[in-house]
Amino acid sequence: MEEMKWVHVGVVVGILSCGAWAASSKTRPNILYIFTDDQSIRTVSCYPQAQPWAHTPNIDKLAAQGVRFSYCYTGAKCVPSRGNALTGKLQFNYTKDTAYWPVAFRKQGYFTGMIGKWHWNVPRHEETWDWSAVWEHHLPKNSRNYYWDQELRMNGDTLQPIGYSTDSYTDLTIEFIRDRAKQKGEPWFFWLCYGAVHGPYTPAERHEQLYLDKPKTEIPADVFGPRPDKPEHMVNMSMWKKDKKTGKPVYGKKSLDAWVKQYNQAVQSIDEGVGRIMAALRDTGQLDNTIVIFTSDQGYAWGQHGYKLKIGPYDACLLAPMIVVNQAAFPAGQVCDEPVNGTDIISAIHSLAKVTPSSSLDGRDISELFGHPQKADWHTEPMIQTYTGNLYGDEAITEAIKVARKTGHWNKLICDKKTGTPSWLMLRQAQYKYIRYMQPDTQEELYDLTKDPDELANLAVKKDHHNLLADLRRATEKAFKAKGASFIDLLPEPEVISK
Repeated sequence: MEEMKWVHVGVVVGILSCGAWAASSKTRPNILYIFTDDQSIRTVSCYPQAQPWAHTPNIDKLAAQGVRFSYCYTGAKCVPSRGNALTGKLQFNYTKDTAYWPVAFRKQGYFTGMIGKWHWNVPRHEETWDWSAVWEHHLPKNSRNYYWDQELRMNGDTLQPIGYSTDSYTDLTIEFIRDRAKQKGEPWFFWLCYGAVHGPYTPAERHEQLYLDKPKTEIPADVFGPRPDKPEHMVNMSMWKKDKKTGKPVYGKKSLDAWVKQYNQAVQSIDEGVGRIMAALRDTGQLDNTIVIFTSDQGYAWGQHGYKLKIGPYDACLLAPMIVVNQAAFPAGQVCDEPVNGTDIISAIHSLAKVTPSSSLDGRDISELFGHPQKADWHTEPMIQTYTGNLYGDEAITEAIKVARKTGHWNKLICDKKTGTPSWLMLRQAQYKYIRYMQPDTQEELYDLTKDPDELANLAVKKDHHNLLADLRRATEKAFKAKGASFIDLLPEPEVISK
């Protein structure tokens, strides 16, 4: 594949700012938000971290025509990431009673639609969506039915689509696009939630032989411990076993290489779907007035730091692809290195649509970065993210910490029992990432992502970085408090280690 050249610096002539979208309903943009599941940046061939044999020409074309984000921390796990996406709030600021923001879009002139994986609370079909085809993951028939013959609830009724779910979602999305082309003057917002590439990572039959002839997947350096500079729960944690003959990592009966190739096979139908959807926008004359945002609910680690999972606070677990494209308004072939999260995307969507939110949003409005990806000092707030397992809302998190402090039992603040991963807070500022856990006597983590993108060298244990560590600790506390996280004052003190 020919190597693409990405523009990181320079002036782009003729780029319209986000404000170029007028406020009238006739000129407000359509917004297509494509939201895949568990898709790492390592599956998208236009990303430098991609497997060398990965091939996603249609997603790459989006990036060639738009802005690719290097550091998108959409969320940490399927459910809270979708909660973030539906409320525009971080996990400590919403509960199952929190309103969904598309309601405001409906009231202010947008036709709203969604298809696919829901996985957060109840869909509220009539209140939230003008059109919906929802795969309600929690229903018994659907609980493990990620890829074949899912039962969708079409506008509240039942529909049984035939075939492979990724293709079915694409087909129905194209039907929506064609139908909306007939409705002149009414802008639309559509949320496409693919179930792929969540486990069991089932590819379409036409892709089952893809990549099998390609070189073996490189084994991550720290798939097995020890990791002496990381917190205690990470020192020897690994979800992988050593093959008795080769010593290489296996999970169940499959090698790491076999898992990674199957995972990438399942991405291919997404890539094909993106190509078909963009063609439908073009063929219906809606391409110039539609902003397309492509991302995932979070990434997925394959061996890095011992994980075969998301949820961890590391880039290997979290980083999702993010690409924004509209050739009439945004530059082409640009890369933005500013870290962003899922609530930032929601704030940008409101700004682009000129919709006033019905309640406060936690995200920073990153729409300015869509037009000016290298703009310096575009915002004063650092990027934050968190994961607190099944605890939602400041009140529930606060109560859990109070009980833990009183009883000495912190198990409720362990968000993944299998790996022992505690609930965590994370801040990105400049090239640094700071991580703090909601556990007593647990050391922090600090990484320079410019020098150490794989997060192997924890600077928090280095005495010469303790001043920076303290600064970022205070910055994290301040940033979370500014968003209403009162539980911050109850967090146990971290353990500070010098080596």
